[in-house]
Amino acid sequence: MSAEVVPLDLPRMFLGDFPPLFFAEIALRTVVIFGWLLLLLRLMGKRGLAQLSPLELAIVIGLGSAAGDPMFYPEVPLAHAMLVLALVVGMQRLLAYLVIKNETVETFIEGVPVELVRDGIMSNPALDRSNLSREDLFERLRVAGVRQLGEVQRVYFEQDGNLSVFLHQGDAPPGLPIVPPWDLEAPVPVREGGQGQLACTSCGAVSLVDGPVPPCPHCGHEDWTHATTDPLGGAHGSARDDSGGDGGDHRLGLGGPLGGGPGTTPG
Repeated sequence: MSAEVVPLDLPRMFLGDFPPLFFAEIALRTVVIFGWLLLLLRLMGKRGLAQLSPLELAIVIGLGSAAGDPMFYPEVPLAHAMLVLALVVGMQRLLAYLVIKNETVETFIEGVPVELVRDGIMSNPALDRSNLSREDLFERLRVAGVRQLGEVQRVYFEQDGNLSVFLHQGDAPPGLPIVPPWDLEAPVPVREGGQGQLACTSCGAVSLVDGPVPPCPHCGHEDWTHATTDPLGGAHGSARDDSGGDGGDHRLGLGGPLGGGPGTTPG
């Protein structure tokens, strides 16, 4: 400890050697840094935040920093730290109120859910906006028990960074296999030509092919593999799927709350 520091000097501990107007500077510094921190956390995206919203993470960082320094730095007066803590909590209460009352503020602070998969087809632009790779999505879907994308009706990337996964209740149509992980066993490519239902490895769209493989009608890529209903069992989709249908694209008209009814395209 420095020789100039007098232990248990209460005026120094609480007020320091600063003029009273310095409290106003502390308030301004806190507001500026808190706002900048909140903006940076918002730009990190939901994947970087995991379970915490940008506002919650900013609160944790701000409170932790303000509470930690005065504990062991004798030159930091307690009154300054107490003011910072009070300002951070006050701004949190204000922003929480604005999030409830104003949808624009809520959208800026929390973001909005992003639809990543619809009827077994991935949205690559949505994955890019969410800073998620195809492998990240597959990993999270496997945790939810998904073996192939045909099982999936919708996947939403929620505001807290979690995935909401909605699956078919009955027999699912064939789709792009995601089990086993492609790093361990990549799906067998179909490049020259094929017969039956093939799945685009770029977006998961399924097409009935009889001859040379065409570009994917959904994303334009030409990388295909066999669509499957059970990757672990090795059952591949064909001109007739397991439900006895004609092998068409049964991802339309799911029925139920997520589908648009039989024979219609969901909105």
